[in-house]
Amino acid sequence: MTIVSGLIAIGAGLAALVGLGAGISIGGATGKAVESVSRQPEASGKITTVLILGCALAEATAIYGLLVAIMLMGKMGQ
Repeated sequence: MTIVSGLIAIGAGLAALVGLGAGISIGGATGKAVESVSRQPEASGKITTVLILGCALAEATAIYGLLVAIMLMGKMGQ
């Protein structure tokens, strides 16, 4: 393994770790949303809408990280 392919492997691993950050952020957002609904049940519709939008954005970030990791792994064979 050359130095470049080793660095590509490290980069792919770091890009795959984006999913960890997305999971933590979605979990935190869900916890805060549950807390908000328990404090103010009449606002549950608005809270749910904002929660779903935020989770979609966090999940999109994780998908981009996965895509970068897959693209970098494809470069390792060349």
